Amino acid sequence: MKRKIGFIGSGNMAEAIIGGILTSEFASPENIYASNRTMPKLLDLKVTYGINIAEDNKEVADRCDIVFLSVTPDKYPFIIEEIKDVVKKDTIIILIAAGQTILQNEERFNKKVKMVKAMPNTPVLVGEGLTTISFNELVTPEEQDEVKKLFESFGKAEIIDEKLMDTASAVGGSSPAFGYMFIEALADAAVVNGMPRDKAYRIAAQALIGSAKMVLETGEHPGKLKDDVCSPGGTTIESVATLEEYGFRSAIIKAVQANINKMK
Repeated sequence: MKRKIGFIGSGNMAEAIIGGILTSEFASPENIYASNRTMPKLLDLKVTYGINIAEDNKEVADRCDIVFLSVTPDKYPFIIEEIKDVVKKDTIIILIAAGQTILQNEERFNKKVKMVKAMPNTPVLVGEGLTTISFNELVTPEEQDEVKKLFESFGKAEIIDEKLMDTASAVGGSSPAFGYMFIEALADAAVVNGMPRDKAYRIAAQALIGSAKMVLETGEHPGKLKDDVCSPGGTTIESVATLEEYGFRSAIIKAVQANINKMK
C-alpha cells in the first residue's frame, strides 16, 4: 500500500495496529508515521518497527493520507484544534476512542472531513482482532473498502451503523476481558483438581478458540452447538444446569448493559 498512515498517539492500541499492519505487509515501515507526547515511546517504536516518528502532531497530520487519532477521548478536542488547519481535503481521519461520535468530531474540525469511527479490540496484537467500523458520507465506497482491508490485515472487520457502535464495542471490544476471566476461572477449577496451571490455561484457552471457530465456520446457532455437546444425563448438561442456576447468562447480559450505559 502506498498511502501514508499516521498515528497521533502511540499507546498500546496504536502499537498493536502498527504491528498488525506491518506483519501482514499491508503497508511498509517507510509509509507509517507516529507522534507521541514522550520521545522514549517513539524511539522504541522506531527501533522495533522502523517507522517514521515525529514530535509534532501537525507533521503527521500533514504528511499522511490516513490518520488515526489514537489518544484518550479527553484529548480529542485539543488534538483536533492543533491539526485541523493542516489536514488535507482527502485525508481520512480514524477515531478509535470510546464515546467519540463522528458528528461531534466533524464539528470540531469546522470543515468537511472524511471520517471513520472504528473500535478495534486488543487481540489485534495476535492478528485476531475484531474491529467495528462506521463511515461518514464523505468516505467513498472505494475508500471504505480500503479502510476495511486495513483493519482486516490484523483480524476481522464488520461495517455497522454508528448508532450500534456502543453495543458493538461492549460485545466485541470489552468482551475479551470476560473471556480472560472465564479462562482463568476454568483453570482455577482445574488446579483445584490437581492440574498444573500452565496446562490448565492452555486447555481452557484452546477450548474457547475451538468453540469460537465452530460458531464462525459452521454457521450453526450457538444454542445448537451447545446442545450437541450435552448428552442426556451427561456431565456437560450437569455443568450447564449449574451455570444457569448461578445466573451465568444473566450476569453476561448485565455486564454488557453496564458497559453500554457507561459508554453513553
